[in-house]
This record gives sequence, structure tokens and C-alpha cells, in this order.
Amino acid sequence: MGKPTFWNNKKRYYDLKSYWINRFGCRVHKLPIDAGFTCPNRDGTVATGGCIYCDGRGSALRQAGPLPSVGEQIRRGKAFYRGRGRAEKFIAYFQTFTNTYAPVETLRALYDEALAEEDVIGLSIGTRPDCLPDETLALIRSYAERHHVWLEFGLQSIHDRTLQTINRGHNAAAFREAVQRASGGPIRICVHIIVGLPGESREEILETAREIAGLPVQGIKIHSLLALKGTALGERYAKEEIALMTREAYVGTVCDILELLPPEMVIQRLTADGYRDIFLGPAWAGNKLAVLNAIDREMERRDAWQGGKYGAASVPGTCRRKA
Repeated sequence: MGKPTFWNNKKRYYDLKSYWINRFGCRVHKLPIDAGFTCPNRDGTVATGGCIYCDGRGSALRQAGPLPSVGEQIRRGKAFYRGRGRAEKFIAYFQTFTNTYAPVETLRALYDEALAEEDVIGLSIGTRPDCLPDETLALIRSYAERHHVWLEFGLQSIHDRTLQTINRGHNAAAFREAVQRASGGPIRICVHIIVGLPGESREEILETAREIAGLPVQGIKIHSLLALKGTALGERYAKEEIALMTREAYVGTVCDILELLPPEMVIQRLTADGYRDIFLGPAWAGNKLAVLNAIDREMERRDAWQGGKYGAASVPGTCRRKA
């Protein structure tokens, strides 16, 4: 296949910036919000300690003292990005930990506070697939009928063995069920995966990508695995018990993933960076722009496009993606 005309960009994949311009005709920026949530695999509800790669500190705002209100966080973010001419409209991104992990009325008050701010046109809500009761999903769906709403599921891997290794606290079946429950209406679904998790082969990573490609999912975030001080993964890395991916292997795997995804799926992220004060490795992940440029060069070298191999292989037992 060639490049789809609807991308309207110079990339070999459908990036988030292009999606915003196509959808709204202007620059849109996601404003990260820490609303004070925790996680059920951190507080003992399903597990303790959190995922092995998570340091548990939350956002920099949380570390600095009492959290500002949601409205104040948005106003600060808007001033920062508008001052640099980088955005005209905004999405309130409830990012830190599990942002559906509270009673419905608490969630309603927080989401309403965000949407009451000028030029906030929607929500992006980061959560876990096992933390979406019916009443919460109904609330989010009601917002999606009036605003632009993304529901972001942290999956990381489709393999139960890996999910257990990283202390995720849920299995792949919970993810599949959550996606099916949230799909078919106005909510847009984004899935987070991590490339380079302990014990996973390249083919297993691509199995995760193939399954996501066959589900009713509109966006994806691809993260590199980072070792951070104060995490179980960081301790193992410091003791040289595990090795992290090289940049070459990461870039090649990400390009493989892009080729498997449908061309209309929005690529919201292609790498990750961590807190500088606790960052251990891999060293190459500290230069995010260099990683993105390397991905661009590899796609050009292959003469490859997102979606070039979409549908070429399937995973037994998965659902086909709804248009």
C-alpha cells in the first residue's frame, strides 16, 4: 500500500498532531492532570507495590506538595502552551495512576471541573481494564456524546505470563472485555503497550500488536521499557539481572508494529522518557527526538507505511476490528 491521503502529513504513520488538525482544524494539546488517584494494584485491592516499572511517586506536582485543583492545573498548562504558540484547543488528560478509581460522583465533579475551563474540548482518561464498572463507563459515555473523549487503557502486553511478571494485577481477558464494553459508541479507545518487557520475544510483542489491530481501537501509545530507581525493575537492572533493549532493536520492533496496525489508527506515542532524577536506563531513551528520528529513517529505509502489513496475519481467537 501507499500513503493514505487522509493523513495530511509528512510522516509514514498517522501521528496525533495530524489527527488533531484533521479533526478540529487547529492545534490541540493534551494537558496532563494529576487528580490525586492511586491504583488498585498499589493499595492492596488486587495487589501491592504497583507495576514493576512504576516508581509510585506520581506527577512532579504531587512531589512538590499539595496538588493544585484540576482547574488550576489546566490554567497553568494553557498558559504554558499558548505562550509558545503551540495550541489553540485543549484536551484535559487525566494521566496519573488510575483515573476511574473513585466513586462516580467524585469522577463527575473532577471531569466537570476540567470541561468548565475555556477551550477545553474534551477528556482523555487513563485507566486500567479492570477498573471500569458499568456506572463509570456510562458516565464516560455521557461525556463522549457531547465532547471529544478518549479512554486510554494500560495493557502493556496481551500475554498473561508477562502481565503476571510485571505485577499488572489483571489478565488479557479483562482487557478484551473492557474494550468490547467501551466500543461501539462515541468513546474513542487508546491502548498503551510497552516494548521490551522481561521475557518477551519480538514475535510475542508483535502478537500483542496484531491483536490490538483486530480490536475496535482507535489509538495506540507505544512505550519503551525504562528502568527507574525505586522500582522493582530498577533494582533488577542495577544488579544486572535483566538487560534492556538496544535502540536498534527497539526502533526495528516499533516499525514492525506500525506496519501491522490499521492505517486509520492514531499513533499517539512512539517512545517514552522518565524522570531525570531517577532514570537508570537504557541510555538511548534519554534522547526522545533521536529515537523518533531513527524510527522515521527506518521506515524510509524499508519504504514502509503504517498499515502496510495490516491484515496479512491474524491471531487465532481475536475479534476483527470494527470500522
